[in-house]
Amino acid sequence: MYDLIIIGGGPAGLTAMIYAIRKRLNALLVTKDLGGKTQYHLSLPWIEDYQVIRGIELINKFRTELEYLKFARHMEAVELVEKKKDHFTVHTRGGGELNAKAIIVASGVKLKRLEVPGEKQFIMRGLCYSALSYAPLLIDRKTIVVGDGDLALRSAAELATVAQHVHLVGISEEMLNTPLGKKLCGLKNVTIYKGYQVVEVKGNAYCERICIKSPDGEIVEIEADGTFVEMGLIPNSQMVAGLVKLDEYGRIKVDYMARTNIPGIFAAGDVTDGFAEQVLIAVGEGAKAALSAYEYLLPVL
Repeated sequence: MYDLIIIGGGPAGLTAMIYAIRKRLNALLVTKDLGGKTQYHLSLPWIEDYQVIRGIELINKFRTELEYLKFARHMEAVELVEKKKDHFTVHTRGGGELNAKAIIVASGVKLKRLEVPGEKQFIMRGLCYSALSYAPLLIDRKTIVVGDGDLALRSAAELATVAQHVHLVGISEEMLNTPLGKKLCGLKNVTIYKGYQVVEVKGNAYCERICIKSPDGEIVEIEADGTFVEMGLIPNSQMVAGLVKLDEYGRIKVDYMARTNIPGIFAAGDVTDGFAEQVLIAVGEGAKAALSAYEYLLPVL
């Protein structure tokens, strides 16, 4: 029986695990990999490492520490979390069962991808999934945002404040009728391709252009220095979907102490309904969740 099981090896999970170890908890990190989204970062010809605040140095330090502490990690995906009378059981993909007095879910999200030719070739080489992270690097550059939702609108609006031009591809009439959508329609440096679909990503060393198809079948090619796919995020919350409260997007609802509605289950990072999917925010939430879980466990330690 573990004191604490942490699900997920991204920024939030790694931070939570390091805090748990330093609190002398009998803790186990259960994850299919270490590093999460910090394994991906945008590469562009004019970008130097010092220009980007990634938090990757801190995460790499935590990852190295956990790679050394082999007893503290179990490299396998989690399928289900069950609540028993006085503990929780974590069921892993291979059929294993791990028991703990408390759980932190830091399982992150999956990105909705284009699934078109050229996408895999140029991922993070001019083609990215987080304009909110990299917008400051696109000052006076030509950019593309692909998506139909709040995330696409916010990304296009932020880029429009710094970029020379923003091409917004695939947005619907409904989203354009929102306050932010109406603002974008009135900006001179924003071109809107309503209802268009991306059919191919092209380039040489980096993504340089995309091919899009209009609702009536016309193919158009757009050039850009940076292309951002903002089609939404899918929370990896399925393992606790039958236990804790989720919002309309499937994110785990937490309070200011990273607690869910079930005592003993905490959550941190992108899988929660917290604001902004950023590495440094996830690091802070992971620390908060670990400290909150420690407080919960104190009476039974």
